[in-house]
Amino acid sequence: MHLLATTSGAIDGAAEAIDLNQTPADIVVLSAADSELALLARAHDRNPCPLRLANLLQLRHNLSVDLYAEKTLAKAKLIVLRLLGGASYWTYGLDQVEALARDHDIMLAVLPGDAQADLELTSRSTIAPHHCERLRQYLVTGGAANAQSFLGYCKHLLYGAPQPQPAAALPKAGVYRDTSRRGQPLAAIAFYRSVMEGAQTAPIDALVDALGKRGIGTKAYYVASLKDQASVDCIETGLSECGPDIILNATSFAVASSGGADPLGIYGCPVLQVVLAGSSQESWQDNTQGLGPRDLAMNVVLPELDGRIMSRAISFKADTHWHDATQCRIVTYKEVSDRVDYAADLAANWVRLRVTPPRDCKVAIILANYPNKDGRIANGVGYDTPASTVAILDAMRGEGYAVGDYPATGNGIIEELQSGTTNAAIRAPGGATLALADYHFRFAALPETIRAQIMSRWGDPAGDPFFADGHFHLAVRVHGNAAVAIQPARGYNIDPKATYHDPALVPPHGYLASYFWLRHHFGAHAIIHNGKHGNLEWLPGKANALSAECYPEIALGPVPQLYPFIVNDPGEGTQAK
Repeated sequence: MHLLATTSGAIDGAAEAIDLNQTPADIVVLSAADSELALLARAHDRNPCPLRLANLLQLRHNLSVDLYAEKTLAKAKLIVLRLLGGASYWTYGLDQVEALARDHDIMLAVLPGDAQADLELTSRSTIAPHHCERLRQYLVTGGAANAQSFLGYCKHLLYGAPQPQPAAALPKAGVYRDTSRRGQPLAAIAFYRSVMEGAQTAPIDALVDALGKRGIGTKAYYVASLKDQASVDCIETGLSECGPDIILNATSFAVASSGGADPLGIYGCPVLQVVLAGSSQESWQDNTQGLGPRDLAMNVVLPELDGRIMSRAISFKADTHWHDATQCRIVTYKEVSDRVDYAADLAANWVRLRVTPPRDCKVAIILANYPNKDGRIANGVGYDTPASTVAILDAMRGEGYAVGDYPATGNGIIEELQSGTTNAAIRAPGGATLALADYHFRFAALPETIRAQIMSRWGDPAGDPFFADGHFHLAVRVHGNAAVAIQPARGYNIDPKATYHDPALVPPHGYLASYFWLRHHFGAHAIIHNGKHGNLEWLPGKANALSAECYPEIALGPVPQLYPFIVNDPGEGTQAK
């Protein structure tokens, strides 16, 4: 029979056998829980012992069991078998392992894979029930300390090493890391207790460290659920003296879906949703939809019911880590550094917006223009966009923003924009410009693949229709600390109706120049895309959980964005989000 090489800890029960080909060790632990294997591998790294780990999903074929029993289990001194679903889950394997243990006088602990004791499984063990129970408690309780104690108890049984303390209860909720300092902005992070139980906190650590590099202290809390009162009380107690400036939520689902009150909504600050995806980075990278249906539902759609602001997926389940010491492929959360950095930058910019006095805050208002005619500037279905722009500017002035003089009516806003450069043509001076050298500086920072795509499609930046006299001429009017801009056209020399929703059409140099100027030269603290609908959300890239090579992110960057949108068009509203 052909034997497949082992490649993943999540192989389905195929008809062909798998040879794990592990060398023997004194202690062997078999489990179907990726998080448990990752936890024990990490515990081993801190306190090494002769240990082998194996995923039961790789031992679903009878021949796989026979090979593993012959090569590895027969020479073990202690086997710990965790079975989720009882004896019937792995009938042949359990029978063979029990017979092997009894024939070779091997210590065997057969433990249930869930939190409930199982006397039937205990009876299949070759060690005393109280030893089985002690081992079970360490694994059921979880956490790094209990994993260390589990291995310590195995060494106690085998070698007479000192007996570790019984399993220490891991509270339902608690503080994982606190890097906050007086006088610093504060970010609160909420993530699941199960991440602690499996010692899979690397993405949280990366996020805390990234925020720290941006001058933001953190209080990171693990919780059973945001619907669990003990978890809610823990967060509220910890934040009672100093409320956060930003919250980053890594839990799933929505409190609102069950009619409860959102415990993260009481602090009057933005709550960003960060995703610890259950899928692989490769599947996300290759998928134009971004996250799959399960992650999309749990980590994007439902959290929006609680008003979360989607940021990015900062980690994925990775099965590419081969743990040489235990000869097991470990499946665990692995952070993606540039996605962590984006989430931290976005959080820092929301904090910047929050702590900057209104008089020093700069806001850009971008008005859609489709089709790209002067008569269609600031069109918005069911919404008087020009008049609302005046209303927004009036409200900003009333709140102390340093807004300069601007037209008093919607018609005046349009007439002022039409008097300068628009998507139709370069016209009279008075608008904003971006020097070619400044554009090259920003353009050079983009991923190489993106630069190649834009250059291939649009040629040299100096050939852009809105480039003249060494500068890009931009459709922007500045009124003190407020800028009113026409959203740049997505493409030139192409029928706008045929290209406006074309997902493959990359934006031209002039498009990026406009957003570069708003972000880096005007220095917008926030951008308002006012009116339905614009073209930023239709640029090439993923539908959700964007990457660094998605054009909406390339143009907008990690800038806080507000997007008033008509409520009765959820299809395009979803696209806008």
